[in-house]
Amino acid sequence: MAPMAGRGAAGLWRGCNLLMAAFFALAAVVQVNDPDAELWMAVYTIPAVMTLLVGLNPLVTGNCIWKSVSAIHIFFCVIWAISLAYHLFLHIQQNILHEEEGRELCGLVIITVWMSLCHSSSKNPVGGRTQLVIATAIALFPLISWVYIYVNKEMRSSWPTHCKTVI
Repeated sequence: MAPMAGRGAAGLWRGCNLLMAAFFALAAVVQVNDPDAELWMAVYTIPAVMTLLVGLNPLVTGNCIWKSVSAIHIFFCVIWAISLAYHLFLHIQQNILHEEEGRELCGLVIITVWMSLCHSSSKNPVGGRTQLVIATAIALFPLISWVYIYVNKEMRSSWPTHCKTVI
């Protein structure tokens, strides 16, 4: 019974990583008409590639290059998220998702949390039950949120044009 549960857990972990790789790749693609598209495409492409690698081979998180790149990316995302949060604290006018910086902050938080989860999985590539529950919730959250926001046209009404014209 345990080996089957282990394979199920490994499959779930890989599936969550593949789902997040798809999310990060889609997030990179929709940046195409953003004023600072190149920057945001890189911010999302790095975790897309790294998460895809984890989905294909969970043991990659033990690789020195993978660990270094993820740690550096996490560090920069955290610093940037802190600066955006401070800016929002001082200037927020409406709901966080109606503010460009709020959406950027949410993206950076998702990247940071997911990459940290992957980074910590190097000791146990499949993770424990708690890690799998958290991974599943995180993997489903951005995609469900994206669908909700896409369907809810009223929510997008105050967004800048470049946010309305993609997908």
